[in-house]
Amino acid sequence: MRIIHTSDWHLGQTLHQFDRSVEHQAFLDWLSDTLVSEQTDALLICGDIFDTANPSAAAQKQFYRFLQQSKTRLPQLQIIIIAGNHDSPGRLEAPAPLLDSLGVTVIGFVPRLADGSIDIASLLLPLKNAHGDIAAWCMAIPFLRPGDVPRIEQANDPYMEGIALLYRQVLQHAIDIREPQQAIIALGHCHMVGGEISEESERRIVIGGTEALSATIFDSNVAYAALGHLHLAQKIGKQEHLRYCGSPLPLSFAEVDYRHQVLRVDLQENQVSAITPLYVPRAVALLRVPEKPAPLAQVLVALTALDIPHDTPAERMPFLEVRVRLNAPEPGLRAAIEQAIEGKPVRLAKIDTSFAQREASATSDVALAELERLHPDQIFDRLYQSKFGDDNQSGTPPEISAAFAELLLATPEVQA
Repeated sequence: MRIIHTSDWHLGQTLHQFDRSVEHQAFLDWLSDTLVSEQTDALLICGDIFDTANPSAAAQKQFYRFLQQSKTRLPQLQIIIIAGNHDSPGRLEAPAPLLDSLGVTVIGFVPRLADGSIDIASLLLPLKNAHGDIAAWCMAIPFLRPGDVPRIEQANDPYMEGIALLYRQVLQHAIDIREPQQAIIALGHCHMVGGEISEESERRIVIGGTEALSATIFDSNVAYAALGHLHLAQKIGKQEHLRYCGSPLPLSFAEVDYRHQVLRVDLQENQVSAITPLYVPRAVALLRVPEKPAPLAQVLVALTALDIPHDTPAERMPFLEVRVRLNAPEPGLRAAIEQAIEGKPVRLAKIDTSFAQREASATSDVALAELERLHPDQIFDRLYQSKFGDDNQSGTPPEISAAFAELLLATPEVQA
């Protein structure tokens, strides 16, 4: 049996206010082609399908069109979807009756029986091979909130222990009903201990002070754990069968040099025989100029030297992050950068500024009692001197002080 594992599509996401629907559509078209070319039996989508709990109509249309087209091209394809922390469980499950008729299963909530207990059996789904035989059982467990997990009296950490108990219960049910040749696949949208986050692009999951789950929730009976939430593809605890596939698109400039992927998982009997990354083509380039922050003069030279084909379509123009190292505020920074890239087919998404570090003097710290006696403009002056001052400058430049004074005048709470 062949499975494709993917997650964290974040449909509807914008990059510094720029629409990314073209990139998302390019990925979905590529994935649909890949499902066919790889003769895939099952597609597992492990959460964060949308970027927000209230996605746009356009983002939802992309998603449902993909499902319909993929099932048309591969009628026997099974698709299992779990909700992530960005998704609305109710919104995902709303079209479930229609999706069920297509062979698409969506698990947004943890289902409950009439007595309020968790419906363990509904979280376990059969996966069939090309011959129609059950080749594996899928533990389809969505992102878990405190109200989703079993209640454990007098637990040290009710949330964490509740998650572990729920996985054990579903796993035990899988062990009880499977045949010896059938594998067990676990789905989850969570942050595992030891998982590497992608700088700038991930929303931390912190509930009750807890951040990460132990890999021990997946024991040796689990042939493969298909995980979502972390945007970088990785193994957990150096175990080959515990995998994040990562996001298919770069979600921040921190991922500019990272190769995004989905994972192809091949099963032989009740074990994984191969795990293969399938790399996603990047429809729109991300540029960081320069690679490391540099003085403005050097940055302007690098921007002027950018050589991008002028016939690049508007929707395919690269996103640009400009990285500047400053010694003092530069009021004309954006204008200078925009002039340097004028006429070039790029989209200026971000100007990242950093300042040269100065050694803190022994008198730089201000006691709280002294701070309370200082007027805001005095505090501002000290802050400016600590960040930008030098031996040749006696105080804050007059134009900067005047600008701050205007802000004070526009803020009645400060005046009071």
